[in-house]
Amino acid sequence: MRRLIARLAVLRGDEGMNTAEYAVGTLAAVAFAGVLYKVVSSPGVQAALTGVINEALK
Repeated sequence: MRRLIARLAVLRGDEGMNTAEYAVGTLAAVAFAGVLYKVVSSPGVQAALTGVINEALK
């Protein structure tokens, strides 16, 4: 049993993300949020969302 646990510990490797991975993940999330904001704030999408909301409230 100890041998199995030792092997699993070796295969597991590092847990979680290190600082560089957090930085890349944060940068990707911010870039995605920026693109999403631009898409949602475009006139065509705003008109479509307004239409959907107005229909739902009728």
